[in-house]
Amino acid sequence: MQALRQEQAKFTASKNQSPLIDPALIRAAGQIYYIHCEVHPEIAGRPSGVAINHITLRGKVIFTNQPVLLPQECFITLSQIESHMY
Repeated sequence: MQALRQEQAKFTASKNQSPLIDPALIRAAGQIYYIHCEVHPEIAGRPSGVAINHITLRGKVIFTNQPVLLPQECFITLSQIESHMY
């Protein structure tokens, strides 16, 4: 049993490593962010990312560093969105 725990510990993601996110979620988050920038150019400040429902792909732009998410939501950081655009 101890060996199994040690093997599992090897494969868990570290705190510095972000979990893998479906590219479709990143694209949808990018569209949400782009539309937000087009519709609300007057809003100053850089958002931290997009909270997106992985079932419906509906989301909101988030400006706080630690968002509170619903169980079916995940958080896509702005850096993930920007790195996926290029």
